[in-house]
Amino acid sequence: MEKRDNILFSDTFDVKDVDKGGKKFDRISRIDGRSQTHDMSLILDINSELYPLDAGDKFKLTLASTLSLSDGGKDAAAFGKGEANWRSYINGDERSLADDYDYVMFGRVYRYDDDSGSKVSAFVSFGGLLMCLEGDIRHLQNFVVGDSVYLLVKSI
Repeated sequence: MEKRDNILFSDTFDVKDVDKGGKKFDRISRIDGRSQTHDMSLILDINSELYPLDAGDKFKLTLASTLSLSDGGKDAAAFGKGEANWRSYINGDERSLADDYDYVMFGRVYRYDDDSGSKVSAFVSFGGLLMCLEGDIRHLQNFVVGDSVYLLVKSI
């Protein structure tokens, strides 16, 4: 896959544990994962009814600012302003980044911790389903509090 400006982060993760502290909700699982390439740790809440994952599974995770496949496409900044949103991709004939993935969520970066030197953490809320991605600052430097983010997952 070619490098696009809208891709904030992408890597393959191994599921280390599911619901480590016990299952809190019927349809939601908390995934604990480790990336294969960038040495990142991930904690992610997913709807396990729609997309079940088990310990030992592998998946590709991509975080993007837009679902557009073209550089000048519809962007997340226009979301909510009537110009473009994810529904326009579903209802139209235009292909999107989501077409290549099994599970997609839309959320907002609500916290960014860079207190521990070269290790940083980006926190994103997807309508109450939370994600914490932690690792080297080089891989998370494009995350800004308040920015919109699409999370895309596919099994490997």
